[in-house]
Amino acid sequence: MTVTIAVPAAATGRRIQIGLSPHAGAPDFAPLADYPGGAAALDLVSVADLLRNSFVYPPHTIYKDVKVATTGFDPSQDLHDSPRFHFARQSAAAMARPAAAAVDARTLVDTYHRLLCRAVAESTAAMSTPWLLQSGGKDSTSMAIAMAEARPQTTCITYLGGSEENEVASARLVARRLGLRHEALVCDPARAYGRYLAMVPRMPLLTADFAVLSYADLATEIGARGGDGIVDALGSDPYFGVPAPWQQRMLGLLARGLRLPAWIFRSGLVGRNFKLCYALGTLQMDAFERFYAGSRFTDAEVDALFGQRVADRSRQRLELFRSDIAAAKTQEARRRVSATIVEAAIFGKGMYAASALGLRLAYPYCEAPLCDWVFHQVPDDYLMAPDGTNKVLVRRHIARHFEQLPYVQHKGSFRFDLCGLARLRFDQVHDFAMQAQPLLPGAPRWLEAHRHRLYNKYFASKFYLLAIVLPWLLDRMKAAQVPADAPAAPLQM
Repeated sequence: MTVTIAVPAAATGRRIQIGLSPHAGAPDFAPLADYPGGAAALDLVSVADLLRNSFVYPPHTIYKDVKVATTGFDPSQDLHDSPRFHFARQSAAAMARPAAAAVDARTLVDTYHRLLCRAVAESTAAMSTPWLLQSGGKDSTSMAIAMAEARPQTTCITYLGGSEENEVASARLVARRLGLRHEALVCDPARAYGRYLAMVPRMPLLTADFAVLSYADLATEIGARGGDGIVDALGSDPYFGVPAPWQQRMLGLLARGLRLPAWIFRSGLVGRNFKLCYALGTLQMDAFERFYAGSRFTDAEVDALFGQRVADRSRQRLELFRSDIAAAKTQEARRRVSATIVEAAIFGKGMYAASALGLRLAYPYCEAPLCDWVFHQVPDDYLMAPDGTNKVLVRRHIARHFEQLPYVQHKGSFRFDLCGLARLRFDQVHDFAMQAQPLLPGAPRWLEAHRHRLYNKYFASKFYLLAIVLPWLLDRMKAAQVPADAPAAPLQM
């Protein structure tokens, strides 16, 4: 089936490259300021990326002629015709790390604290009123300690996205003991979605990370309360290491790249059970792509949404990274590679939201002196203990200021009420789907067929992806309207 829509015969004709690595400073989106957009400029394989994996495989973007240099890509190379990827922070590449017995533990923590404070000071120098996203995890707690020394006027904010994991009380305790102001924002999915829609016209590019709405909600709140900058404690996983828990290893074994018939999910037993749906969805995934978070559309579903085969072309984009994946000999090493690839999503959501709202954004953990010191000078046992305990150095930094805290033991995150979003905004997203049928003719049909299953997070996660992607696409299609009498042209992929 060929998708047709009235569009100009060609896209912009420009070839744009933008540096998007958080290790390279703030991105410059100026080349997109007068970008005409329009359906002809959209890359449908990138739309398939978003629906399959929640992000666009770098160096590609949602636009055909716009590429991004995320970590692992040399921004000086031609990313349009001959992109090359290499992840330089594999553990095996740091051959000169000292042994644990050769270093003094106190000196090690002192050096880490000094470098983190320096990273905070330098990355936030242009901010007058910084706000720290205090998710309640190890990274944001360690960051709060450094913020209290380097930027004591900082306000911490914690997002309560659902009932599964409430870290507000412990995060507030940390902030107050450090002398920092603390605020909390309770998730209201309707409010968050409204805030996202308001910033869509000003978002330079698109990602569908599962924290996009949380970020839009938080960033809008920070701006409304007088903040001019966001400090995000992302970025340390690739050089500290990413442990592979047994659950992740089992999921990797379960991912077989199969195509299962849709009727399986329509049965009452499966359709009501999130874990069963998740397991069956995993069976249909590539083993490496199972590292990426969340429940996403299967390849068969993506093809049905487009009305033609597109998913295979999205999966083919993974081949660019295969040599680095093959060189990663352990599950932990492969997770480092995946964390770098997914950087396009986890950092993109902040970069695009901050750009839309005119806020500054800082990632202190991505400052080069800190990254390089940890990667080359910190003994392996302080990165990841023999028993699998991760970020031992960060834990010791926290232990200097606090007793053992709950969020040091259990991972936290910006959770979001996916089912609440589906319940409150179904009709609005269905209307977007109806308007976007020239691009995704199967989207209304999928929504109608699954409306009564959106209490299950497996299906609500897919609704979320459509809720993020559809309005952004529609905005760009309308931004370059052609005359009513223009002939319909095939939408090139």
